[in-house]
Amino acid sequence: MAVIIIVEDEMFIRDAAGWMIEDLGHSPLLAEDLAGALAHMAGDQHIDALFVDLRLKELIFGGFDVARQAVQIQPGLPVLYTSGRACTDDMLQLFVQGGRFLQKPYSPGQLEAAIGSLLH
Repeated sequence: MAVIIIVEDEMFIRDAAGWMIEDLGHSPLLAEDLAGALAHMAGDQHIDALFVDLRLKELIFGGFDVARQAVQIQPGLPVLYTSGRACTDDMLQLFVQGGRFLQKPYSPGQLEAAIGSLLH
């Protein structure tokens, strides 16, 4: 079982992602912004991955900032980015090393495959 921080500013999407990840046998930690994600990172629990929306209300493409700061705290942390917009080559250049992308809307099966490839 992996502990995965989900950073999503839309409550219903955040909750749905949490339920899907829980149904896959993992433990989701929910955050709506950078501060929430960093609070989880500061806790005693080991974090196995970060699942972050690229577009957060606090900042356009704030997901990049969340990922960069999370990886500074825990180097090598696997990051799965998501967005309702297509991922461009310019965006790929901003991913942390090893970061992957999952296009919204995604199915539970697509999320399972993305998390599986991220963690292995």
